[in-house]
Amino acid sequence: MKKIVTFGEIMLRLSTPGNSRFVQSDSFDVVYGGGEANVAVSLASYGHDAYFVTKLPSHEIGQSALNALRRYGVHTDYIARGGERVGIYYLETGASMRPSKVIYDRAHSSISEAEPTDFDFDKIMEGADWFHWSGITPAISDKAAELTRLACEAAKRHGVKVSVDLNFRKKLWTKEKAQSVMRPLMQYVDVCIGNEEDAELCLGFKPDADVEGGRTDAEGYKSIFAAMAKEFGFEYVISTLRESFSASHNGWKAMIYDGKEFYESRRYDINPIVDRVGGGDAFSGGVIHGLLTKATQGEALEFAVAASALKHTIPGDFNMVSADEVEALCGGDASGRVQR
Repeated sequence: MKKIVTFGEIMLRLSTPGNSRFVQSDSFDVVYGGGEANVAVSLASYGHDAYFVTKLPSHEIGQSALNALRRYGVHTDYIARGGERVGIYYLETGASMRPSKVIYDRAHSSISEAEPTDFDFDKIMEGADWFHWSGITPAISDKAAELTRLACEAAKRHGVKVSVDLNFRKKLWTKEKAQSVMRPLMQYVDVCIGNEEDAELCLGFKPDADVEGGRTDAEGYKSIFAAMAKEFGFEYVISTLRESFSASHNGWKAMIYDGKEFYESRRYDINPIVDRVGGGDAFSGGVIHGLLTKATQGEALEFAVAASALKHTIPGDFNMVSADEVEALCGGDASGRVQR
């Protein structure tokens, strides 16, 4: 069991029932979620001591978000309280050729206006084995970007392994702003996770691959992975490769590079997708667990891809699966037969 710290924003998710549209809905389903919180839930499910760090208001909605984390075994000891609001995002789940849609209402959330005095990052990182953050967090606000840097510096002081999920969000910032913030932060990162769009928009690296056209062979990624590892000193560069045939049918695989060898995972055909939100976070949680517990990078990647494939079958942001369930899928059991 390892101590793993994640830092970011947990939001109130309001989603339309089933596949109904925003304009036709008179109620919303309520869950909580957000990049690094989702990763923490995955890691708690795998038996780790997962700590999520954020700031939440002192009122009942902030407490509900905190309770959602505690319910799934995430430690909330380092969550600061105060500020005005919990960020909200609205989700309309697409189907077939109609894509899903997200509308953010997260300005002035507690974490976006948090101060360095809200967190003792040296205490938080003490005894930790791993620290994870995503590109969403510094995109929230300049204050959150500064907190991300302070957290990374503390992690390095304590010898903690650091991973990032690049996670570019065009509704939060431009590629120019993203690169000006993200590239300097890469000096702290050991494990870089992203997809082809994230690498281009956050770091300025474009792989030779046509994902929209379905050409996601590993060859187009190898030179770019090597260049990223060389420039930023990453121990591992990892990319998911999603083939989007429709909103409810995706192909899913991934690739990892450790500075010497490339490994491409098996491919999953996910059809139908129940909820793809949080799929990338489930992948990141699987990568962290895999690299901490598996003998090879290939085994680590196969665990991560299987974990993420399972997340696509679960409503909500959180990937509520056990390590044993992921291992069963890694072992080839994708039948979906009733387990009796």
